[in-house]
Amino acid sequence: MSGPLDDATWHRLDRRMLVVQPVQELRRFLPLLVGAFVAGGTARGGGLGWELGAVAVPVLLGVARYLTTRYRIHDGRVELRRGLLQRTLRTAQLDRVRTVDLTSGPVHRILGLSTVRIGTGAGADQDLDLDSLGRDEAQRLRVALLDHAVAEGAPLAAGGTEPGTAADAPAPEPDRVVLRLDPSWARYAPLTSAGVLAAAALLGVATQVAPDSAWRVDRLPDLTPEGWGWLVLLGVGLVAAALASAVLAVAGYLVTHWDLTLTRTPRQWRLVRGLLTTRETSVEDARLAGVVVREPLGLRLAGAAELGAVVTGLGGEQKGTLTLVPPAPLATVAGVAAEVIGARSPAYAPLRGHGPVATRRRWLRALAPVLVLLVVATAAVLLADVPAPVLVPIALLLLPAAALARDRSRSLGHALVEGHVVARSGSLVRRREVLGVGHVIGWTVRDTWFQRRQGLVTLDATTAGGRQRVTVLDVPEGAGMDLAAGSTPELLAAFVLDGR
Repeated sequence: MSGPLDDATWHRLDRRMLVVQPVQELRRFLPLLVGAFVAGGTARGGGLGWELGAVAVPVLLGVARYLTTRYRIHDGRVELRRGLLQRTLRTAQLDRVRTVDLTSGPVHRILGLSTVRIGTGAGADQDLDLDSLGRDEAQRLRVALLDHAVAEGAPLAAGGTEPGTAADAPAPEPDRVVLRLDPSWARYAPLTSAGVLAAAALLGVATQVAPDSAWRVDRLPDLTPEGWGWLVLLGVGLVAAALASAVLAVAGYLVTHWDLTLTRTPRQWRLVRGLLTTRETSVEDARLAGVVVREPLGLRLAGAAELGAVVTGLGGEQKGTLTLVPPAPLATVAGVAAEVIGARSPAYAPLRGHGPVATRRRWLRALAPVLVLLVVATAAVLLADVPAPVLVPIALLLLPAAALARDRSRSLGHALVEGHVVARSGSLVRRREVLGVGHVIGWTVRDTWFQRRQGLVTLDATTAGGRQRVTVLDVPEGAGMDLAAGSTPELLAAFVLDGR
């Protein structure tokens, strides 16, 4: 990109795109090309013939895509034009730009290229992708877009000053690195579900590729001492599955989060991560509504957690929650959470419990299914000649059910701390959600017939990011209304009578 940014000049993509675009088109047409080669080889006795010509089609399409793609920033808009026979023009107003993210896959990194995705918050189909620009040019375009967006009135950030700022205003703080990934944190990866899912996917692929004879497990017990065959086979299978899951989880962790760096700039948070594919994501202060500290049971037992940022203004396939810190020590996660929200107390402060009624509800919901099953099994033993030992494993289920009930009741809590609504709940996956009161756009009060009889409600603070709500579960009705009124008194003013 040469010359002034807003000069009505159409800019072409980097020339190195002539290598990337044909490869991408070949990958897109790969099933058809394989079919053409197979069909042509069969018809011609193995000769290549016209099949080689089929390869030229996607290559020419890639070249044509490069030659016909132009972009510019003009008259307060980002414009992207492409197409030869059917030309399309896509635009996005600068004051609607919400994100400018850079992505570099393996091929892009070798060639020094980046893909620029300009997000508008209106859905993935409304985003603009510039694939590909030189790495330095992409960085300049990113800064320029954000600067123009601020000038046009969007709540975005970049270097420079806002319109109307005094010339003698203090200079913005320099960029500050808040977090760098410690590769030793990969030891926490096997404690999440990522390894299990990867191992299951690998097993599914193996069952399709390996011959049927490789899965004749019924013959394996013959190789072990008599009477121990299936037991040994089960033990070996569990150990192998655990090792495969752990290795895949660690590998996935390092590939995804390698060299993760979280940087604080004057007006935004910038996250860079990735080994094979490098991704750079920016979150402006105006769109960062809060954070979520996630503590799955395995991580919690190891003193670890992960941190996500609740981001507003995203749409489509974007979930509105950005992982800032992958599984890492809890102290590190809490420290970054305090940095992100600008206050220490919401991330550390003790929470207000929900009382004995909510506690009894946790115990009842955990123990009731096991007790019902135990009653049914007892009746079967007494009336249907079912062997009595069947009651033992069912009775043993009371122990994990009681542990689950105790943990869930201790996890319940909420608070209003330094302008943030804080809610915590869950056991197998405990979540501490922190939401700035300025991002609360409404309250929803829900109660079931059982909750009404016990004076409890479920309170939802609705917002435009993340899961669209922060849920305060099974809170006493009075405490819930106090939380809502204290957080956003203007929203509840019409419902307040005599100060109640």
